[in-house]
Amino acid sequence: MSIQDQADALTNAENFLHQVLETKQVFALKHEQGGWASCESKDYEDTAIFLFWSTSEQAETHCVEDWKDYQPVEITLDDFINVWLQGLDKEDHMIGMNWEKGLFGLEVEPLDIAKKLESGDL
Repeated sequence: MSIQDQADALTNAENFLHQVLETKQVFALKHEQGGWASCESKDYEDTAIFLFWSTSEQAETHCVEDWKDYQPVEITLDDFINVWLQGLDKEDHMIGMNWEKGLFGLEVEPLDIAKKLESGDL
């Protein structure tokens, strides 16, 4: 990832955190037959990255190609912190926040994000 891509990814993640704290909602893509949008990590072997966005519109832009049968689903902030992030951590997965088309963004430990959202210390 170039320096500019890294800067953009950091900005996207920060925007995610601020928007989620304001709206108290998160969006993920769910397949019509079950299952959630994820991809393989570029940084960690045998690790899945589960993707989340701060708006339904951002999530919807990814409903193409491999994810054309997926739809944005709202997750409450409480469920995101206490169910999703805790569960993904236990399964050794990472998360991506407000990833761009082309699937680039930061790969982050779920509990790091849970701590930031719980404390509001961004």
